[in-house]
Amino acid sequence: MAVVLEKLREETYPIVKWVGGKRQLMFELLENIPKSYNRYFEPFIGGGALFFELKPNNAYISDMNEELINLYQVVRDNVEELIKDLQKHDISKEYFMQIRNIDRTKKYQNWSDVKKASRFIYLNRTCFNGMYRVNSKGEFNVPFGNYKNPRIIDENNLINCSNLLQKTEIKNADFSKILNYIQKGDFVYFDPPYVPLNETSSFTSYTKDGFDIDMQFKLRDICDELDSMGVKFMLSNSDTKLVNELYANYEIKKVFASRQINANPNGRGKITEVLVKNYD
Repeated sequence: MAVVLEKLREETYPIVKWVGGKRQLMFELLENIPKSYNRYFEPFIGGGALFFELKPNNAYISDMNEELINLYQVVRDNVEELIKDLQKHDISKEYFMQIRNIDRTKKYQNWSDVKKASRFIYLNRTCFNGMYRVNSKGEFNVPFGNYKNPRIIDENNLINCSNLLQKTEIKNADFSKILNYIQKGDFVYFDPPYVPLNETSSFTSYTKDGFDIDMQFKLRDICDELDSMGVKFMLSNSDTKLVNELYANYEIKKVFASRQINANPNGRGKITEVLVKNYD
């Protein structure tokens, strides 16, 4: 395994497409991260675009999405088994529905972590618009994407990501749990579910519990605590009155983002977002 890793390019990029993915904002993010810091934290890891771009030597990533965190743990610990399992998938609609609906059965609970991670990648590559959405029971419910030749396996990237994740602590945890690990001089990037621009634009169904306004206030309180500890943080969110009021004590920079994953096609395109940070 080590020999293979040495031969591959060091480049890493997100393993899955994700709602609110940050690849199109990468220039602005890189322009605004602190010049120096100790450990890197990202408690809403999602697709991890900034994490995979920075390739930190010492990192902590977490998310409330248990399936997503299982994927990252499997890529770190069992990437070769994962690649083998990914080779078994078919791209027909009938097969897709069979794999999608397996989480409605007791059989799914007995699946190995590797098989669950393989299913996660397969559904992400073949479902409509690459969305991850579950219903109130935690069951995946995005329809078939009908793509002609989706790329299910990117072996080189999976191996490179596995190498990077060896240096990463991975937790299925609430964002506030970083307080148990973080220290002065560390850096946190927050990319939470955004405050909705209107009543119909909210898309927080990537966990069955969602992320409401009270959680946005809790997140601001965490940022205040981190600031008092001497921890640097940067946060992305929508350019709304609430967000601007919540973070009025910090530097707020407006940036333009392009949204490619949205349940409503009319919600795609250029929109204004904000970057909040507590350092120069």
